[in-house]
Amino acid sequence: MRKLVIYIGIVSMMMCFAQKRTNAQIVNGAYKQNDIYAKKPMPLVSVREADVFWSKTIWRIIDLREKMNLPLYYPTQEIADRTNLINLLLQGIENGQITPYDAQADDDFKIPMSYAQVKTRFGAQATTQKKLNFDTGEEEDVVVSGDIRANEIKQYMVKEQWYFDKQTSTLNVRVLGICPVREYIREGDTSGLAQRQKVFWVYYPEARPLLATNLVLNPYNDARQNSFDDLFIKRMFSSYIVKESNVYNNRDISNYLQGKQAMLESKKIEDEIFNFEQDLWEY
Repeated sequence: MRKLVIYIGIVSMMMCFAQKRTNAQIVNGAYKQNDIYAKKPMPLVSVREADVFWSKTIWRIIDLREKMNLPLYYPTQEIADRTNLINLLLQGIENGQITPYDAQADDDFKIPMSYAQVKTRFGAQATTQKKLNFDTGEEEDVVVSGDIRANEIKQYMVKEQWYFDKQTSTLNVRVLGICPVREYIREGDTSGLAQRQKVFWVYYPEARPLLATNLVLNPYNDARQNSFDDLFIKRMFSSYIVKESNVYNNRDISNYLQGKQAMLESKKIEDEIFNFEQDLWEY
């Protein structure tokens, strides 16, 4: 009887140990990483209108084919709960976390869009096709749902405001919106020329909670990961200016300059912004 009690006790301990191992969290690495989903957006300093005596709105392009911007394009498929920026935005739109705004109308976030309208902008609307029914031997109309081709997003347009805060004597910037730019070959076009299309605008302050809870790949150090919100706030991307606020209906640089001259104009606008702060000081 005593041996039976000891045997039952040993079996119970082994089962308990096995249950603990089963319930233990699997750590996919040498150490446990903090839960990114509990992260909050980096707090920004509040700005009083009375403290801002100069500001300028500009629009810039982030080209995903540049090496520095590759973390925004990859991974194209979800890997270890990580995804790229366009898929993250589409998930947020589908789940109702963020609101897309019509990019064809303006960039002032006035006309909201539905997820179905976003799919239509990607050319992913449902189509009717003729398919053979092998049971009856006759052709039938079949509705085929379109797929969003996220790999067609090659650029992002960013709208931001630069301002000088006299309270702190600093030149600061706030990102206002992000717009994916789609490059695609029009169906039936034999010229092979790519078409560019602004798909939708996202109001950045609204998207910050979603961007702050998703990691972006650091190509140099896996132990120092940033969120998508960190990437934009810390300016960890390469870009060039395509438009500034002006009296000509905020026209693009491409409307009055082309090629090398447009590139020099973009650089000139950027230099004027950064030199503005330096020109205020006297030595």
